[in-house]
Amino acid sequence: MDLRLGVAAPATGEERAAVASVLGPPGTGWEGGQREAADGHVAYGGHAARAQPHLLLPVLHAVQERAGWISPGALDHICTRLTIPPAEAYGVASFYALFRTTPSPSTVIHVCDDLACRVNGAEQVCEQMERRFGAEGADAASNGAGVAWQRSPCLGQCDRGSAAMIQHAGAEPARVVLAPVDPDQLRPALSPMPPAGAASPLVPQAAGDRSPLRLLRRVGQMDPGSLGSYRAMGGYEMLRRAVAAGPQGVIRELKDAKLLGRGGAAFPTGVKWEAVATNPVRPHYVICNADESEPGTFKDRVLMEEDPYALLEALTIMGYTCGAEQGYIYIRGEYPLAEARLRHAVGQARSRGFLGPDVMGEGFAFDIEVRRGAGAYIAGEETALVNSIEGKRAEPRNKPPFPAQSGLFGKPTAINNVETLLCVPEILRIGGAAFPWIGTPTSPRTPPFCLPRRLYRPGPDGYQVGGTRRPVGGGGRGAGGGWAGAGGVPRGGGAAVRRGCRRSSPVVPSSQQRSAPRPWASAAVVKCRIRAASPRLR
Repeated sequence: MDLRLGVAAPATGEERAAVASVLGPPGTGWEGGQREAADGHVAYGGHAARAQPHLLLPVLHAVQERAGWISPGALDHICTRLTIPPAEAYGVASFYALFRTTPSPSTVIHVCDDLACRVNGAEQVCEQMERRFGAEGADAASNGAGVAWQRSPCLGQCDRGSAAMIQHAGAEPARVVLAPVDPDQLRPALSPMPPAGAASPLVPQAAGDRSPLRLLRRVGQMDPGSLGSYRAMGGYEMLRRAVAAGPQGVIRELKDAKLLGRGGAAFPTGVKWEAVATNPVRPHYVICNADESEPGTFKDRVLMEEDPYALLEALTIMGYTCGAEQGYIYIRGEYPLAEARLRHAVGQARSRGFLGPDVMGEGFAFDIEVRRGAGAYIAGEETALVNSIEGKRAEPRNKPPFPAQSGLFGKPTAINNVETLLCVPEILRIGGAAFPWIGTPTSPRTPPFCLPRRLYRPGPDGYQVGGTRRPVGGGGRGAGGGWAGAGGVPRGGGAAVRRGCRRSSPVVPSSQQRSAPRPWASAAVVKCRIRAASPRLR
């Protein structure tokens, strides 16, 4: 690819329209518009253009959704609009797995062959895909269907796998996830269509005793697209309680609750929020890390799809407490339904005064932007995620400085994942002093355990930390292998119950897990054979 401005083939009208849909029409020739005589004498808007590189990923998404790939001409036009060096923009576009910088058909099918899907027939699906559409990555013209397919890392549909995601570009772009997937389903699904809604949510306890459920208690009990339905179940009452308590009161409750970050590092949430809230440098930012890419893990997807307003309320509490006026939800590109529901929820909350310049009339401003990732496992690391929002390659930064000191755009930033944030309204509901009595003294909570389809009653299962695995997923009874079919259960940060081990996290073999308590941060590690992480996962 020519990395200089002025490539032989300029951007097409469709590509320019896609860029304008994000950035607006160019004002002058210096911004990629029609060159006028006056442009040779004076230029305006340079500072404003240099302030927009963080929009690079949304613009790249818009171009690919319209044209099917990011051409040199389109990239050249993007660089002109955002005043980004072409080599830097190409480095970003070529970094993410869901972006394509070579000619591609309008429809690409991603077939998951990771962990849970592999034991649910992913290899058979891939064989059928090869018979119907040719070899993986083959030229779409050779199969006569105008479709290309490729293997994919985990798509986060482990409770329903095997799974596939369809990317369709054109005037009506769409991303559709099929799980469980049958190649016979692909033909009708190839036509443009909005993200398909899931069937009834797979929560093992939904049909039985729901008393252990806390984060999952509204799943299946409300309409995820209705703000009124959420408010009828107590929605936004905890935000009012947070405002009444004040920022320091919320931080005190979090410290009393001993809430630890659930993204893996287990850092005290109250300490993190306090570090940002008391930092004199302004502005402050808050980010929800919804880039849930760990193979076998899908709890955050279920929470975002079925209870999106709860996440908005929790992030608003975080913004109020940390003194931030802008929040971001960074969601992985393989979650089209969750993204669509979150965007709808943000629009509804904004129109009803729960986001905006005067939230609920309480005198503070806060708004939320949903940012879509583009297929990079490493973007789940907090500083890599910050780089991605800024329009860069999702590569981790050196620490220190930590995000609380210098995060998004070099400003103090608090970052927590979906599960951590949804614990905050629950803490305000029952009180910080009561929260440590759930689970163990060092790990209070009822985490959603992720049970893949091969186990009895798959789905996110909510039980308190410190219990045994015996009741989880129905005690291992029934078809699909039950607990006898599970290769192991991760200790520590992992939320997934997996068949076999593919990640490098400590895992306790199934034979030693029947009555072993499961704290969040355990020093005990039982040796077992663990294969290296998939080289396709960044």
